[in-house]
Amino acid sequence: MLWRFLLASVATVVAISAAPPNIVLIVSDDQGWNDVSYHGSEVRTPNIDRLAREGAELDRFYVSPVCSPTRAGLMTGRYPIRFGMQRAVCRPFLEVGVPPEEEILPEMLAGAGYKRRGAVGKWHIGHSHKRYHPLRQGFTSYYGHYNGNIDYFTHFREGELDWHRGFEPSFDEGYSTDLIADEAARFIGESTAEEPFFLYVAFNAPHAPMQVPPKWLDAYADISDETRRTNAAMIACLDAGIGRILDALDKAGEAENTLVWFMSDNGAGPGSNHPLRAGKGTMYEGGIRVPAAVRWPGKIEPERKIDAMLTYLDVWPTLRAAAEMEANQRPGRPLDGVNALDLLLGKVSDVERQPFYSYYERYAAESLAVIDGEWKLVRNGPPILGVNPADAPPPGTHKAARETLQVELFNLSTDPLEQEDVSQEHPEIVERLLAQLEEFRRLRPEGGVPPMTAPFPPGWKAPKQWEMK
Repeated sequence: MLWRFLLASVATVVAISAAPPNIVLIVSDDQGWNDVSYHGSEVRTPNIDRLAREGAELDRFYVSPVCSPTRAGLMTGRYPIRFGMQRAVCRPFLEVGVPPEEEILPEMLAGAGYKRRGAVGKWHIGHSHKRYHPLRQGFTSYYGHYNGNIDYFTHFREGELDWHRGFEPSFDEGYSTDLIADEAARFIGESTAEEPFFLYVAFNAPHAPMQVPPKWLDAYADISDETRRTNAAMIACLDAGIGRILDALDKAGEAENTLVWFMSDNGAGPGSNHPLRAGKGTMYEGGIRVPAAVRWPGKIEPERKIDAMLTYLDVWPTLRAAAEMEANQRPGRPLDGVNALDLLLGKVSDVERQPFYSYYERYAAESLAVIDGEWKLVRNGPPILGVNPADAPPPGTHKAARETLQVELFNLSTDPLEQEDVSQEHPEIVERLLAQLEEFRRLRPEGGVPPMTAPFPPGWKAPKQWEMK
């Protein structure tokens, strides 16, 4: 009888060790390259640093230059241009969102046995109809706000309360960063060790408006610039919130069996991207290369710096592999990201990938970029006409922006700070990469998409308490 007991015990241990990990995906908002202390910043981020120290620092992690496209690609593993969400942010009056037919992260993980799938914080990828709500897109719980740019204390946007638990408005009081962190910690505390959970934590910090409780400002009294001082204080509060999430994992005894992935959604606006060029809303490195780290104790070797290029599109297929799911996908919906799990685990030194594309439209001007190996091409100016005629801007709209075309070529292996445009020296590479950008631009849905950066429609009002239709 003893041998049967021992065999059963061994089988149980093997089953537990082979179980998929808990997954906590943390996204900060507008946190720049130089807004973490492990990059030498004056902003102190001990908990984010801890993730990089106890796991792997992703040194070349790329996203979109603004938040909604990054979040849409993060959730789908596909370029948001495929479903009309890469043009700009999801503004309050827009009726766009990630289409329900897209298989987003929580839906995919549900098939791997993740019964508890929580979303906490900023959504910003569809708020006009309930079909875009997190609870209709695979999450089992939701707490937070639909729009970006809410007031941190009142939780209002456009004169209406934008704070919710599930479908219902929430009247919880407090600083939004603290409420998000506390809810994430509560979710972890209520989880059980018998089955894995998925938790998506999307902080709205340190995005504008520049608001923070006074106690966080004291530690940065030596920063004379008021905007930078407030930004630093907001990031310090954000980092403390991440610390509470990590503490909750420790308290629950789940830290060793949890994959934690941290990233910013785009480069900083009021923050710092030093020494990278430019920032949010641009195709330069400061706009699309962000701090990121992954920790998975016992799986990912600590204190590693991964220099290989990774992107926000890779999160979906990598988490699918971590959840031990088959490499399948819905017919006709190709993934654009790659499975980087072996890279994270140290089994390979790089991943084989297609060129990486980025795109942003601001009124009548477009910014596009492609990174193909060591080469990066940036195109700023009028839309690429003849691809989707319906996307052409109306005549006379921001004429100067439409008529000014700038094309730059950089060799990132020798010039990572993009200081030398070498387009004149390599016309054949410019021609090839411009053709690739045009093909990428053709992925836009037929008939065009809404003008996402247009002014608010006359007479438009936010729905009461941002209730979805």
